[in-house]
Amino acid sequence: MIVLGIESSCDETSVAVIKNEKLLSNLIASQDFHKKYGGVVPELSSRAHLQMVQPLVKQALEESKISINDVDLIAATAGPGLIGALLVGLTYAKGLAYSLKKEFVPVNHIEGHIFSPFLMDEKPEFPMLCLVVSGGHTLLLLVKSYTQIVKLGSTVDDAAGEAFDKVSKMIGLGYPGGPMIQKFAESGDPNSIEFPIAQLKGKFDFSFSGLKTAVLRHLESNYDDFQIPEHDLPNLAASFQNAVVKALSQKVVKAIKTFDIKSLSLVGGVAANRAIRNSFVEISNKYKKKLVIPDLEYCGDNAAMIALRGLQVYNSGKRFSFSENAFPALPEDLFESYQ
Repeated sequence: MIVLGIESSCDETSVAVIKNEKLLSNLIASQDFHKKYGGVVPELSSRAHLQMVQPLVKQALEESKISINDVDLIAATAGPGLIGALLVGLTYAKGLAYSLKKEFVPVNHIEGHIFSPFLMDEKPEFPMLCLVVSGGHTLLLLVKSYTQIVKLGSTVDDAAGEAFDKVSKMIGLGYPGGPMIQKFAESGDPNSIEFPIAQLKGKFDFSFSGLKTAVLRHLESNYDDFQIPEHDLPNLAASFQNAVVKALSQKVVKAIKTFDIKSLSLVGGVAANRAIRNSFVEISNKYKKKLVIPDLEYCGDNAAMIALRGLQVYNSGKRFSFSENAFPALPEDLFESYQ
């Protein structure tokens, strides 16, 4: 079974080809020009996807040494994401599938992340505890099978990645925030400033708006007009990052103690953060749980995970029409709710 996957949910255009779950190619074109705007500009993102999707499909097929007629299934991200960006990849995929008389599968972007660890040689085992951390989502999930996912908790306000971006701008490191905060944090003391960790009624829920506000209050109290000396930036970055790591780790440990799991996984763009990855290594070692974290290439938005998830959904027996549309937000009923 050969699957062509297309991802265009935000500011990466990506095309991948897999054959019987073996990855043949995975191309990613990032839109770095958004940095000067301090965030992703939706219209510019859509235009860039329009320019890149066709050349990337051609290149991916060439690298995979197959023709478009060899493809059995075409999968594309349907959401969540920027609606204009999503429509570029989804419409292209539907048109291609229709013209070639091939099967088509719309893929939920978050599901793509959840099952991205299965791209690794060492596969997770069910039931799997999965933490999704990205710019738009923070979710703690109990994954029982390819089709059964229980949502244990989510963020009640900002996602972890969103907090990284906002704090990075606040302290003058710019956008995107995650890589810059990680870079400065490496030379800082994570215990130099004690930032709060939200304690919520929801047993497995997260909150990062209070942490963001605490950073703001610290800056207001210690620096006139937010003029932060460069030598203070490492400690600020390290202390903020440490608070995020603790907030995530506490809920993961609580879930491990509550549920009988076989595997632990960390996915999403923020999963590229070394401090968070290291905390998961420590947790897996302490509680003797199998840990599978995708390589950095598969943490951010990529079509390999979309192609793989498309194949999994197809193999589960689901079939789709070309009337399937894009959706900007995560459907409320996508996952089972934990009671």
